[in-house]
Amino acid sequence: MRLPWLRSAAPLPPTHEDLVRRVALGDEAAFEDLYDAVSPQVFGLIRRVVRDPAQSEEVTQEVFVEVWQQAARFDADRGRAVSWILVIAHRRAVDRIRASQASADRDLRQGIKEFQESYDDVQDIVEAKLEGERVLKALESLTQAQQEAIRLAYYGGYTQQEVANLLKVPVGTVKTRIRDGMIRLRDKLGVA
Repeated sequence: MRLPWLRSAAPLPPTHEDLVRRVALGDEAAFEDLYDAVSPQVFGLIRRVVRDPAQSEEVTQEVFVEVWQQAARFDADRGRAVSWILVIAHRRAVDRIRASQASADRDLRQGIKEFQESYDDVQDIVEAKLEGERVLKALESLTQAQQEAIRLAYYGGYTQQEVANLLKVPVGTVKTRIRDGMIRLRDKLGVA
């Protein structure tokens, strides 16, 4: 007679610690199971630190390469496997940020050393400023409604829908004001 409480239970899935021990022995299937189990946590941590998705993916890959190579160093008496992996992930993420910052600082220092404002740059700046003044003067020749719509769309960076919402008019009206204003500006500035 079998007792109901002595049913043969299905084997428990391996713990993260078991998987790391098997990875240390070169078990690729265990590595795959470990990756599937903890990669979302690892990527999430790295993504919060690094912020850039592509770099976060690269750092995540580096972390799992290190886990594969260093699995034999894991000591279950010192902590959980997930904690060990997340410490590696955090360290790698911080290293990536520091390397990126150092590279940006180096590029900035080099750029400052190489920067020399030429006469061509000054001429371009003066021409752009004069052209901007011409456009602003031509803009004053438009109706107030056209000026508002064009200033919001081109100088404010708003979409036509956003301009319509700000001015509390239909989108079609905004489109007409911008189109008519641009035609008048083109004629005023002599642009083909």
